[in-house]
Amino acid sequence: MTEFGFILEILSNAILIIGLFFVFLGTLGLIRLPDVYNRLHTTTKIGTLGAFGVMLSLLLRVGFNAMGLKAITIGLFLLLTAPVAAHMIGRAAHRHGVGLCDDTIIDEYCETYKK
Repeated sequence: MTEFGFILEILSNAILIIGLFFVFLGTLGLIRLPDVYNRLHTTTKIGTLGAFGVMLSLLLRVGFNAMGLKAITIGLFLLLTAPVAAHMIGRAAHRHGVGLCDDTIIDEYCETYKK
């Protein structure tokens, strides 16, 4: 194995560990946070970053062949669509009256969606 291959493998492993750590934090936030809005926030931001890290690690490991290009395409798709989907789910939940947690101080959309 060349020196460049060894460095690339170490970098790939480091990005994989960081990505898996973020996926773990997203899962932990999904279990621990009190309401749907906080859960959406953590799964969108942290989960997307973690999944993108795993896909980037796979790209570094296998290179720019068919598998690597599929991995980075999936990562970019998640990076672009997950925040939009979470926003739509959160807005729909608020419109349908899903309550905020008791610790919420302000609800700026309260007046907007009053019927």
